Amino acid sequence: MSDSPYLTSPRRRRPRNGVRAVAAVGVVLAIAAGGSYAAGLGPFARGDDGPDPAAMKQARAFLADWAAGRLPSAAGRTTEPGKAQEVLQSFTAGLDIEKPKLTAADAGAKEAEDGTLGVPFTARMPVTGLGTWTYESRLPLREQEDGGWKVDWRLSLVHPRLSDTEKFRLEREETAPPKVTDRAGTSLVGADYPSLAPLLGRLAGDAGGGGGPRGAVELVDRASGETVRTEASFGKKPDPATADRPVRTTLDATWQSAAEKALGEADGKNASLVALRVDNGEVLALANSPSSGFNRAASGTYAPGSTFKIVTSSALLLKDAVAPDDVVDCPKYLTVGKEFHNVETSEHPGATFRKDFTESCNTAFISLRGKLDDGELGKVARTYFGIGQVWHAGIPTYDGSVPAPKDETEKAASMIGQGRVQANPLIMASVTATAVSGEFHQPSLTAGTEDETRTEPLPDEVVTQLRELMRATVTDGTARVLADLPGEVGAKTGTAEVSDDQDNNGWLVAHRGNVAVAVVVEEGVTGGGSAGPVVHSLLSAVPEDPS
Repeated sequence: MSDSPYLTSPRRRRPRNGVRAVAAVGVVLAIAAGGSYAAGLGPFARGDDGPDPAAMKQARAFLADWAAGRLPSAAGRTTEPGKAQEVLQSFTAGLDIEKPKLTAADAGAKEAEDGTLGVPFTARMPVTGLGTWTYESRLPLREQEDGGWKVDWRLSLVHPRLSDTEKFRLEREETAPPKVTDRAGTSLVGADYPSLAPLLGRLAGDAGGGGGPRGAVELVDRASGETVRTEASFGKKPDPATADRPVRTTLDATWQSAAEKALGEADGKNASLVALRVDNGEVLALANSPSSGFNRAASGTYAPGSTFKIVTSSALLLKDAVAPDDVVDCPKYLTVGKEFHNVETSEHPGATFRKDFTESCNTAFISLRGKLDDGELGKVARTYFGIGQVWHAGIPTYDGSVPAPKDETEKAASMIGQGRVQANPLIMASVTATAVSGEFHQPSLTAGTEDETRTEPLPDEVVTQLRELMRATVTDGTARVLADLPGEVGAKTGTAEVSDDQDNNGWLVAHRGNVAVAVVVEEGVTGGGSAGPVVHSLLSAVPEDPS
């Protein structure tokens, strides 16, 4: 138990209405420090253009130290360092605040009646596991006898309602684990499907089940402990009419189980997998290794490497810049500002574009960069594949980026899914589904998600050519690891450079029947060698087509 008068420890009692108080913050009233104005000039005496720059600099420095957790440094910028450090520590730790963002306003500084300069700022306080508490406050700064400035310490600068009579308390509401099922009604629990454990609460909440954590920051009377007002509320209250009704997702228990098992083929490396339906974008399986923590599959930001050649090929085919049987030489090296090479410095003299695709020839694709305008690759990615638009999948997602290149070297890198091109398995599974069907469908894990994407269908001729190229990659190219699978499987491998001191990431995307799959294995070296066995394991364990 803390003996500090600035922090009220959590009370170990049964809270009213199923609410558990987990932390509280209380502080005593600070005594305003003295300090006088040098030569009695005041904060605006140095001109009419605004407050003294030195005062603003000190205000921003205080906020930066507080936000970064450098509390001794922040407190040292105040007129009462000891008290300030204790209060700031109890406020952030007691309310489970992590990585606050504190921003001083560029305008609005005013001189107060007590002679201080008030600098307004916005506080965005992320409360662990609940959400962000945002409020406005004001820093009072007082000029010192030496001409410098300090934050004139008082409780109200931390929050306008923090005082010697009122404090804050964080309360978390005990919630029953949300009931989530797959598309057929099979219960999905984290113990059986580890990759879903971090997502089940979000899936239930976003689907209207009222699941997920709930809580509030309460302003309470210091003497009585009674709640004065609720400052911030987090989480959705369950709808009594649907509270006991399981939330059905688009996931398929059979596919999810197979996906979790398939990632065992990644040999302990970080990896992720997404499988989704081609006809509507519904996600059948989403798995990560390790299963806890960051959701690489949907929120990761990776260079997709040569799997992105599906998009590059689409851009070239759309404008008849190349045809599968055209000869596009594949040398070992090609220099465009820097030297680019193929995996294992392979070469294919006199190769056709089909051969370049199936053998994933970087130099051949880079040599075609002049066929596309600088922003054309990004435009195709956005217009036909939905990349970079806002997706609403039922969970947080990163939706990709294909920025216009800054120079020829970056344009060359973009042609092969490097440079500043960013994606993840959810995006690349969607790219694969779009390529083989001709139509983009926003990926989703729950029914009824908002869809604000706007795309155009790929021409049938382009779809036919892409399907043929991907099939040839399995039968005659770098995805031969899938050649023995039943059904007509098409695929594209990818090897993405990360840095000079890390092995390449390995990628593989594939489709069979009405399903598209994407896998990335961090530091997997090659796509066929690392991601290939994962995809093979998955497709060997599931039906050729989902029900």
